[in-house]
Amino acid sequence: MTTEELRKLPKIELHCHLDGSLSREFVERRLGRSVDAAELKVAEDCRSLEEYLGKFVLPIACLQDQTGLTEAGYDVSGAMGRENVRYAEIRFDPVACGSQGMSAAGAIEALLKGLEKGKQEFGTAYNVIVCAMRHYSEEKNMAMIRAAREFLGAGVCAADLAGAEAVYPMSEFMNLFEQVKKLDMPYTIHAGECGNAENITDAVRAGARRIGHGIAMRGREDVQRIVRDAGVGIEMCPVSNLQTKAVGGPEEYPLREFLDRGLLVTINTDNRTVSGTSMIRELEFIQRMYGIGNDEILRCMKNAAAVSFAEDGIKERLCRELLESL
Repeated sequence: MTTEELRKLPKIELHCHLDGSLSREFVERRLGRSVDAAELKVAEDCRSLEEYLGKFVLPIACLQDQTGLTEAGYDVSGAMGRENVRYAEIRFDPVACGSQGMSAAGAIEALLKGLEKGKQEFGTAYNVIVCAMRHYSEEKNMAMIRAAREFLGAGVCAADLAGAEAVYPMSEFMNLFEQVKKLDMPYTIHAGECGNAENITDAVRAGARRIGHGIAMRGREDVQRIVRDAGVGIEMCPVSNLQTKAVGGPEEYPLREFLDRGLLVTINTDNRTVSGTSMIRELEFIQRMYGIGNDEILRCMKNAAAVSFAEDGIKERLCRELLESL
């Protein structure tokens, strides 16, 4: 597809972090000063995940009150709407937004207000995924998830587990997600981004309906079979994964392998601003680098509709829009 054809294609994004996807203009407005692009975006020769994570300091500082969160929701919705993302699941950590005494519920309400305004203006339907963090205590994570559970079906669609996977393996969070399951709260889990493949199998065993990244199952047919048989979606973020050195280089990236093995692959940005990317850029990249054809791009979008946490009516609309785009 050409750039213009990709722009017109109805797109679905399931793995997008709010704090890593805020525009430079938004950050400057919130901070009241000019910001160099290099303070928000990694260089093309990004050397590590640690370097990558250093770009989140300023955006997080902009999300410490309800006004900031509402404006942030509107900001990211505008970026998505301009490239015809028809549905997005945007994830954030409500606890990290509480330095000025704002509750998790207050943070969620503020973000939803901005996303709804953006939906009305730009046309991107949305849901929010709340992130439990690996370095938080189980009590802190559960308190946040219980607060978010009150919004399930009213703007919040699921929980997530994010953070330093190599330091905090999935095996330490089995009890947490047993409790989340009892709340009837769906969840996706970051697994196999920078840790080992066992984190992926543990996430599936814990009941995750999707896996964030999943790169560590490259070359592991046994793990891929478990994921495929469970019908678990894979949230791949090609540009970000290469920047954070999830693999040694582009030739090692397992997108083609996962597609050929029948996994439910979806394509996402991860962090639009930090990675300097968009859905259009991601799709152009995989076409050029891995020979991903038009039918496979559509397949990834259909996968995204199928494994999304959206209600059935939205899924049906998304599939209809994809069919009409052919």
